[in-house]
Amino acid sequence: MLLVECIAQLAGILTIREEGEGGFLAAIDRAEFSGTPLPGDLLSVSVRVVKAFGRLFMVEGEVVCDSRTLATARLTLGVGRL
Repeated sequence: MLLVECIAQLAGILTIREEGEGGFLAAIDRAEFSGTPLPGDLLSVSVRVVKAFGRLFMVEGEVVCDSRTLATARLTLGVGRL
């Protein structure tokens, strides 16, 4: 689950437009895990916005280590002042 948290945190940074805005994870639409990182592994996290619905964003992300994809996920985030 921490790999999905990495994707969600990076997606929050990508989608928040104003300082002080908050956000929340609205849904985990799909998550697939195909490996486990080991202590000392260098992880690369990437995220892209698939769709935007006003203050809701659907994002896809992945976590890669040494050209192995460890996790992929599609998330929905809510962004804005709560």
